[in-house]
Amino acid sequence: MDGDETRDARGTRRAVPRPASGPPPMPPVPPAPPGHPHVPQSSPVATWLDVPRADAEVGIWRFEHVPPRVPRKRKLAPASRLGALIPLGIGIVLWSLWLNNTFPYKGSLLALVTPGDWWYSPTLSPQTWQGWVARAVYDEIFFVVLLIAAGYLGSWPTLIRFWLGNRSQPQRAAITAAGAAVALVLVFPVLDSDPVPVYTTIIYLIALFADGWAAAGAPVTVFLVDTSITLAVLWVAARWGDWRPLVRHWRTARQAGPRPDGAPAAVAPPSRWPLLRVAGQTQAADLLSADVLTGQMTDVDCARVGRAWDLLHTQGRLVSFTETVVRHGGAAWTHPSGARDLPRRTTEHDLLVGQVRVGRCGSDERTPPAYRNAGVALDPATLGTSLLAVGPPGSGRTERLTVPVVESLTLGALTGACAVVAVGTVGSSLGPDDAFDVVIRPGDPASVHDLHLYAEATDPDAAAAVLAEGLAGDLETFGAGRAATALAQLIGPYRAAHGRFPAVPVLRELLEGRPQTLAELLEALPPDATAMRRELEPWLRRTGTAAECGPPLADRLALLDRPVFRGFFGTGPQAAEDGAEQTHAARPFSLSAVGHHPLRVRIDLPGQGHEEAAQLLARLVLAQFLAVARANGDRSHFVCLVLDDASGTLTPGTVRAVQRLRAHHAGVVLGLRTLGDVPQTLHGPLLSAVGCRAACSGVSTWDGRALAEAWGTEWVETTEVAKHTVFADQPMTRFIHAVRKLVTGRAVTTDAVTVRQVERERWSASELAHAVPAGHAVLSLTSVKGEYAPPLLVDLHA
Repeated sequence: MDGDETRDARGTRRAVPRPASGPPPMPPVPPAPPGHPHVPQSSPVATWLDVPRADAEVGIWRFEHVPPRVPRKRKLAPASRLGALIPLGIGIVLWSLWLNNTFPYKGSLLALVTPGDWWYSPTLSPQTWQGWVARAVYDEIFFVVLLIAAGYLGSWPTLIRFWLGNRSQPQRAAITAAGAAVALVLVFPVLDSDPVPVYTTIIYLIALFADGWAAAGAPVTVFLVDTSITLAVLWVAARWGDWRPLVRHWRTARQAGPRPDGAPAAVAPPSRWPLLRVAGQTQAADLLSADVLTGQMTDVDCARVGRAWDLLHTQGRLVSFTETVVRHGGAAWTHPSGARDLPRRTTEHDLLVGQVRVGRCGSDERTPPAYRNAGVALDPATLGTSLLAVGPPGSGRTERLTVPVVESLTLGALTGACAVVAVGTVGSSLGPDDAFDVVIRPGDPASVHDLHLYAEATDPDAAAAVLAEGLAGDLETFGAGRAATALAQLIGPYRAAHGRFPAVPVLRELLEGRPQTLAELLEALPPDATAMRRELEPWLRRTGTAAECGPPLADRLALLDRPVFRGFFGTGPQAAEDGAEQTHAARPFSLSAVGHHPLRVRIDLPGQGHEEAAQLLARLVLAQFLAVARANGDRSHFVCLVLDDASGTLTPGTVRAVQRLRAHHAGVVLGLRTLGDVPQTLHGPLLSAVGCRAACSGVSTWDGRALAEAWGTEWVETTEVAKHTVFADQPMTRFIHAVRKLVTGRAVTTDAVTVRQVERERWSASELAHAVPAGHAVLSLTSVKGEYAPPLLVDLHA
């Protein structure tokens, strides 16, 4: 790669210099650089870049995705409108009766609460000014009470909130502000009249209680009354119009200051590289635009250059970016293999967001509205929580899930965004050899690469822990911890004596506890290796005893010490000196390399006749990958291990380690024919350790029960209708019911409808086993940010 490669960039964040006068004007077509006499208007890659990718829920294929229209608010039922008008009509009638003095007992309450000398007895004709004022206050109070009662009975506040709820901000705030202004005009006698006599009523009451107009007309009294009424009206308007959140939003926007200079770049198409132009790198933008429009860049090139820009822009190395683009154009930061695309693709990919399309959701009731008829995709954000796919052969688990994921990760490796290790059996079709940088075939003499047994570990304890998971992780007689201690007591002294870890034949002899081999190792230790002598002496004492754990480990290691594997699992150039015959010039490859470089690795496990050896190697690869992923958690690229068949691979230690991968920018994809290939005690921990789960068609009810428990339950609304026979007491009613039964043939019944919320499984075990059509899968997703997609029925062939 070029000297300015970005995949190893780490560290400091520096201020990015920005142009003082904002971004330069965007030309309609970039100028033709040298070597490009004519720049076309568009190209397939430019069209692909310019396609909008709307923000969507986790797992939705964003390429050309159109979010579903927000359902319109529920319309107001005609009964609600009628219920609001009926109290209004009744109120108008009552007010008319009140004004015409035909309202029954109209003056009884007024005569009861006022002095008699205010009226001409025995009528309620005012005799003093207090009588005139009391009569006016009485009428106005009745009007206000009548208005409040009509609004309460007609649910006017609810209707107003419903109507305002269909309006967005700031329209809602403007409507309520206008309503408040109208209310104030109606309340105050602005136009020499007060249709809603609140202000005059309060002033009249003050005059009556003060026994004069002096206190009612005082400026302080008028100010307090005006302020109280205004604040009350504004408080109601502010609550209904949600003024406080709007003001808070405006205040936050003002404190944030003006929009950054990069904002105008949104109007430019991505094929013109607007982000580069905003940062002042016009030359690099013109060169890349010309390469895109002339078809000299692929989608892999665009994604790779875009990732390099993100890393270098964060570090402030803009000059380095431009110099590299000027030298290499669209081929800058090419993968070390020199490949800029895969030999062939089998599915749709969107490298701009790192997605691979695996199917389409249906439109049934189980599917949430946001996912109906939408494409389903996987990306590093979801694979970072690990994926478990369960399905028998032929269900599409390998062809429609595993292979697309491997293909997407290999494309991502060409952009520098990820590294992938794909593990399958010979003939599993995880991809052609040309799509990988390293292809390891243990037991095949034609294999160019070999698998390093210790993953280039230098610490004996770390190497022993990884090797113990592969050899004894699934043994119930003794755990991996005890096996790791036993192995460390052997490989540690051997490394101290010979400067390297033992090869398979020598390690097997040591584990068998042969006294001669152990004595030779003890003699080969340097005189100052006192600690290593103490490590080895327990083996000399335990040789031949019942507490010895070496023979079981030696039996497991014997699976790799077969003639077909001679020359494999070398630990260095001196492996031949340890008894590992080099029958071919295979180069040992360590999985620790994927933690430092975006490599594409495929491991083809041995097939028929070596099933146990294949499972042991799969456990060893998984243990090595988990150790490498946790040891290099600060890398910039995503690392993923894909196990097409994880049967017999998972152990309690590896399941615990899988759950911690999401914090280290790594993930695993595990494929199982059935959960029965995993010990029963690991079913629960495994399903809780992975964030994405897939149940393909054809799973058993036993597998379905475990998945149903993992997916949990949800609250659903059920409607139950019960028919009850109607029994009549009157002779005439009985006669009518008899005639009706004679005509219809059914007894007269009445329906009893019960609507309630019940808790049900999202997918039951029986539905997973029998209701999933062929070529479909039930898929749930979780991203590393915690976003969750419920179990979705996905058509893997759509």
